[in-house]
Amino acid sequence: MPQKTPKGFRLHIGLFGRRNVGKSSLLNAMTRQQVSIVSEFAGTTTDPVEKPMELLPLGPVLFIDTAGIDDVGALGELRVAKTRQVFDRTDIGVIITEPGEWGEFEEQMLAELRGREIPAIVVFNKVDLGSPRPDLLDRFAAEKMPVVRTAATLGQGILDLRQAFLDAAPEDLISNPTILADLVGPGEMAVLVVPVDKEAPKGRLILPQVNSIRDLLDNDSYCLIVKERELRAALGRLNRPPKLVVTDSQVFLKVAADTPPEIPLTSFSIIFARFRGDLPEQVRGALAVETLKSGDRVLVAEACSHHPIADDIGRVKIPRWLQQYVGGKLEFDTVQGHDFPADLFRYKLVIHCGACMWNRREMLTRLLKCRQAGVPITNYGVVIAYSLGIMERVLEPFPAALEVWREAQTRLTTRLT
Repeated sequence: MPQKTPKGFRLHIGLFGRRNVGKSSLLNAMTRQQVSIVSEFAGTTTDPVEKPMELLPLGPVLFIDTAGIDDVGALGELRVAKTRQVFDRTDIGVIITEPGEWGEFEEQMLAELRGREIPAIVVFNKVDLGSPRPDLLDRFAAEKMPVVRTAATLGQGILDLRQAFLDAAPEDLISNPTILADLVGPGEMAVLVVPVDKEAPKGRLILPQVNSIRDLLDNDSYCLIVKERELRAALGRLNRPPKLVVTDSQVFLKVAADTPPEIPLTSFSIIFARFRGDLPEQVRGALAVETLKSGDRVLVAEACSHHPIADDIGRVKIPRWLQQYVGGKLEFDTVQGHDFPADLFRYKLVIHCGACMWNRREMLTRLLKCRQAGVPITNYGVVIAYSLGIMERVLEPFPAALEVWREAQTRLTTRLT
């Protein structure tokens, strides 16, 4: 059975609107399945409902059906809060309304999408019961806002909506940027160092490793996979050196010791910091480690909701390495999944995983939130390399990030002298 495309590689399409405007009916019509419960009673959808599908010729997408943005009451406020979280991971926002219903809620949603520079599509559903106001249609035409008229329960306008998705899809998402194959090249080899431990259960590899292998294969590169204790012998058997060695960040020191200095070295986490987010920004964030002192609070953020193991990287190893570097006890909080605190100002540093389960937009949203709060954010692999003193080595494959690091070292040297 073929593997499904991971959610992080899918174009995320968020469906937003008031209660009972037909969001769920529209999703069911698009997918030709009964994905969301449809009822004549308002507020049937409570939590976001996700539906992955192939939207040809665009490719793999993830539809996210949300609760009505106008929900009321204490429980309704919680549903609305969940709906607003979906903005963070939306690549295309669809505002669904019906003839005669455009008002404050719709304007707020449109402003939210525009403020985030997320492509938006306006859908007037239930057009079998009436027509949109001409002044609204004129306004949207002047603003070059895509408008689609549908009657979801009758299947009308669905092909037009599909075309609107194709037209609105960001070019960088369609072009499928590589994870690491651009660092290797066709006909060249990358060596992937894959520890076999409790975080890689028997019979499985973790997602960044699987994604990296497929990326190399798709781009006609060679791939050699070894455990950390086999690396030295494997390199000795090659008749020419590989273009790149990529390791799990947890075994950085051993792999760095066994990899000749002329062979570029980095980690899966750092590669995903570039692929999913902004590597230079997270290198800048790591510089905040120098300002940490005993008692400071640090946030560790994980994109997935895995069950922590005894020697968990985010809860045990990184805190241990960081406190050894700082020379004092730090206070650590951990969040998982799409949860992210609003009071970021409490933290001196945010340390994020590689976000292999997400799309790039959601990770960029987190970087933006931290920047707005004035809180530096870095990445698991970057902060591990920093605490181990091997930043120069592991950033060598990434000139822009390496330049940020070297400029920071120059400023530090200047201050000390």
